[in-house]
Amino acid sequence: QLQLVESGGGLVQPGGSLRLSCAASGFLLDYGVGWFRQAPGKEREGVSCISSTGDSTNYADSVKGRFTISRDNAKNTVYLQMNTLKPEDTAVYYCAARSGYSSRCLQYDMNYWGQGTPVSVSS
Repeated sequence: QLQLVESGGGLVQPGGSLRLSCAASGFLLDYGVGWFRQAPGKEREGVSCISSTGDSTNYADSVKGRFTISRDNAKNTVYLQMNTLKPEDTAVYYCAARSGYSSRCLQYDMNYWGQGTPVSVSS
């Protein structure tokens, strides 16, 4: 059973940056990992996903050019660097993992989920 723990969320002003971390209890090398978010009153959506080896990534159109996903398999950790944050990025951000290589970013594919970390972008 893989356990995922997110950290790094918080309150930031528009235009600011945050880096989220997702630490796994086991070896992440066998898993594709993704970040998803759920804003108040909205459905959860995919933000970005990365393949198990880190050589393939996917981004939602709304975050392309502003967010960067990366991973350090030696540390069993995946990161989401978020720059130029906007109020519409406000949400609870979840880390999720699926067995296998793929960077496909579909919620129903994911086998394991973290508890989420809140991000609030406001002046």
